Amino acid sequence: MNSIWLWSIASVGIISAISLVGVFLLSLNKERMRSLLVFLVSLAIGALFGDALLHLIPESFSLLGDGIAAPLLVLVGIILFFVLEKLIRWRHCHAQTPEHYHPVVTMNIVGDALHNFLDGIIIAAAYFASIPLGVATTLAVILHEIPQEIGDFGILVHGGLSTKKALLFNFLSACFAMVGALLFLLVGSHIRGMEIILLPIIAGGFIYIAGSDLVPELNDTHTCDTLSSLSLRQLFFILLGISIMVLLTYVG
Repeated sequence: MNSIWLWSIASVGIISAISLVGVFLLSLNKERMRSLLVFLVSLAIGALFGDALLHLIPESFSLLGDGIAAPLLVLVGIILFFVLEKLIRWRHCHAQTPEHYHPVVTMNIVGDALHNFLDGIIIAAAYFASIPLGVATTLAVILHEIPQEIGDFGILVHGGLSTKKALLFNFLSACFAMVGALLFLLVGSHIRGMEIILLPIIAGGFIYIAGSDLVPELNDTHTCDTLSSLSLRQLFFILLGISIMVLLTYVG
């Protein structure tokens, strides 16, 4: 049990530190930042799909059996993340005005804090199931967090915050991952079978994030040649993300 606490706290600590990636971005111009984001998103797509389909869903079937329970909970996860994204987008739309960016900044911080809170619960639940599953899930979250934190940092700076304030608020919202992990470790671990139900829901969430949020970002890159050099590099990084998850399966 102590090892679960150690692995969970260390993992969410690393993820919280990723919010400071904005320091690195200060040395990049916009063109290099944009090209870097495309490949980070591609890597995250492969990692999220790989973790869901190679680790979380097989583990869910082994715990819940071969019946309909596991796939139903995966669908629940997809629907829950769809509803969550709709609520966050609705709040963004009602807070935003063309002349005033600060409400958008506030909603970005709140939405990011909620997202990181869920990440903390996800990671702790995965470690509670098994250490290798927790490591794989942590890596998938990290690869997803890097491009997201870069985007969040840009929004906060664009919204009128200074670089130092943007880094501070981005880091504070990232710390909610620690809150989520601690909450699960303190409460969730005492609720019998909670992690068994959470694993397929997490898998559904990962599938939704990768398929609904990240894949469209790659398709938005303007090119008429579907087999262009850019597309092939995107495919390479998606396959690289999947390969990492395959390797973690054998390591585990």
